[in-house]
Amino acid sequence: MRSLHYIAIIFLVSIMVPGSLLSQEEESAAISLEDNTDVFQELFFEALKQKGIENYGKAINALLKCKQLETNNDVIDHELAKMYQLNNQLVLAEEYAREAIISKPANLWYLNTLVEIRELQGTDLKGIKEQLPYSNVQLKENLARIYFEKKRYDIARDVLKDLRSSKFTRELIGKIQDSTKQENPVSEELPGIENIKEENPVKVLTKELNSLSEKGEVDLLNQKAEEAIETYPAQPFFYYAKGAALNDLREYKEAVEILMVGLDFVFDNDELLNKFYGELAIAHTALGETTKANTYLSKIKNGS
Repeated sequence: MRSLHYIAIIFLVSIMVPGSLLSQEEESAAISLEDNTDVFQELFFEALKQKGIENYGKAINALLKCKQLETNNDVIDHELAKMYQLNNQLVLAEEYAREAIISKPANLWYLNTLVEIRELQGTDLKGIKEQLPYSNVQLKENLARIYFEKKRYDIARDVLKDLRSSKFTRELIGKIQDSTKQENPVSEELPGIENIKEENPVKVLTKELNSLSEKGEVDLLNQKAEEAIETYPAQPFFYYAKGAALNDLREYKEAVEILMVGLDFVFDNDELLNKFYGELAIAHTALGETTKANTYLSKIKNGS
């Protein structure tokens, strides 16, 4: 069965060119288009079938073939993001989720998927704002709404600060204030009692790794940092902690590799960058690569 996309193209060709003048080359192109469309549909439905039986690897393979046929298809980008998320490949999931939202900035579902993937990595969208069409008003309104629904009122407020005052912003601010009062009814009446909140798991792991480093428990630090990276692969501090542990264990080549991966996740944090550069300098010095070591030492910023 021909798709609507194919039928529309054939219709346009038929009204623009008399049938008697339609060349063999044009007929061949039309037939080829129909074949590609049918293959695309078969692959897409195969991906959905594999997703339904939780065979995410085969679903991903089918979607990647769809991607080859239609490289700019945002629906495929979004499906790949969801599939990689289900397959616990969060870095790839985030990559395709970003592509989908770049194509359709106002799409609420695409944005929600990206937010979910970032949360699974223990972070939010602040670090990748420059990689998104963040000037889009609808995107920011959707983002504020998503974080409100997740009860992340602090982040929702931050997003609202980037928007001009409007009916939407006033109403959402009012809802945030009402929700905050309902969830913390005693905090205003009893200011001496602090609200007990569940601590962010990324912060807990960071404290644990810092403590292990201070105690000099290098083997355990190496192990725990590895586990932290597997759970939160976009958190740069965990790469730094493992790199430092590997340096202490004199595994300098491995230290360089893990530190270079972690550098890609550092945004607007000169203090952490300095730590990365310091460990890279140590590793390259130990490897006899003085030029590289000096390069990283020169990158360290004072006063950070």
